[in-house]
Amino acid sequence: MKDKDNLIRVYTGTEIAVKLLKDELGKIGITAMIKNDYNSGIIAGFSSGTHSSVDLFIQEIDKDKAEPIINGFIELNKG
Repeated sequence: MKDKDNLIRVYTGTEIAVKLLKDELGKIGITAMIKNDYNSGIIAGFSSGTHSSVDLFIQEIDKDKAEPIINGFIELNKG
């Protein structure tokens, strides 16, 4: 990702769900970044966040292209 100032959060969920969505976005050429505060906190020696609050970010310029994939993913994973 070239310009990290234009990142937008597009999804928050479990680590597994976020990785699956990241892979789906990758199939259409969208690079995504995962932010997991829980794991980062453990590595640093303290706990922050929860297991189920992992964030997925994409570049704002990819938002329109990503929306159908994200919306479809959310619809399939309602439960």
